[in-house]
Amino acid sequence: MAGGWTRDGAVSEQIEASINDELSRLKARRGPVGESLTHCAECEEPIPEARRAAIPGVKLCIECQQERDGVRQARGGINRRGSKDSQLK
Repeated sequence: MAGGWTRDGAVSEQIEASINDELSRLKARRGPVGESLTHCAECEEPIPEARRAAIPGVKLCIECQQERDGVRQARGGINRRGSKDSQLK
């Protein structure tokens, strides 16, 4: 497949890298694993038994989790490595 100024296979590598980036991001969002904590890892407040039973591996109280969920992480667009627009900036 012709890629202009790119070498052979560069487009496939870009697609694969984009897929791997997205898979890594999704695995990070998978949620808590392991044993639940009895006290919040950030504020040290007790985590209610009902929350620990409902979400195995929970590490944060509801308030700290809500604060963390409110923070959005920036992520680039798909196939950003080969975008000509990104090269012009």
